Amino acid sequence: MGGGGDVVGALAVARLCEAWGTPSVLGGVAWERIVVDPRPGPRPPAEIVGGRELGSHARLAGPDTATVDGVRFSEALMAEHIGEEILLLDVAGGPAGVRDGIAAAVAELDADLVVLADVGGDVLAVGSEPGLASPLCDAVVLSGAVELARRGGPRLLLAVVGAGCDGELEPHEVEARVAASRDAGAFLGAEAIAPAVADELEAAARASYTEASMMVVRCARGEEGVVPIRRGRRTVTLGPLGALIFFLDPLVALEETAPLATAVAGTESIDEACSRLSKKGIRTELDFERERASETAD
Repeated sequence: MGGGGDVVGALAVARLCEAWGTPSVLGGVAWERIVVDPRPGPRPPAEIVGGRELGSHARLAGPDTATVDGVRFSEALMAEHIGEEILLLDVAGGPAGVRDGIAAAVAELDADLVVLADVGGDVLAVGSEPGLASPLCDAVVLSGAVELARRGGPRLLLAVVGAGCDGELEPHEVEARVAASRDAGAFLGAEAIAPAVADELEAAARASYTEASMMVVRCARGEEGVVPIRRGRRTVTLGPLGALIFFLDPLVALEETAPLATAVAGTESIDEACSRLSKKGIRTELDFERERASETAD
């Protein structure tokens, strides 16, 4: 749900579902970080080629699905790696676009459950955490999915994979947010990432752009300590929490569990959602990418 390599981390959730006898289809969003795609922000449907369109806000991506500039999405790399189509959601249209995109995908795939997977746990942020860097995409996807579920759509779960593994919230901050969701009645349980799944995640991470999911692998193998990512700009504290998947019910006490999703509810574009967070004094990944692009142009 967070763009970039979150589709790799979602593989851990998919394999857990399959271990319980539930078939699954992986998905992600059309937003690569600026180090991969130099155009800031998510790509709208008009700037995506390849794959099978599902309505106006989603498509099933294949290995060739890319931006009009030729940048392949993480979902395309994953489709090539596992040999299956991957759902690609439009977040440029804000929560409204996500809502409609998930609805189209559910109809096409005959799905009865949507699990939103976030690597790291920043989806639970309140906005004041010092390391928070990419709150916007998570908030938009969660808000749109919750709106669909509340309208009678499919069942919905929120999965936090690898607490702190994206170098934003620290593991103890994620743990505190999970505890808050428990106190609000939204916590459902946790599962450990099995060694065989860690091996598969490693192979998928090496075939993609992600660093965060590789940190999940290292946690699942028992590593501990502080390690650098993002070319040394951030660090990850490896440990047991990073080897877990926490499951939450986003339809229970969303304001207490993920307040930023509530903050962007009802918006119809990524810019409008970004403006909502900016008014709360929260800097987003879209702000960062636009600043970086401006600096490069100068």
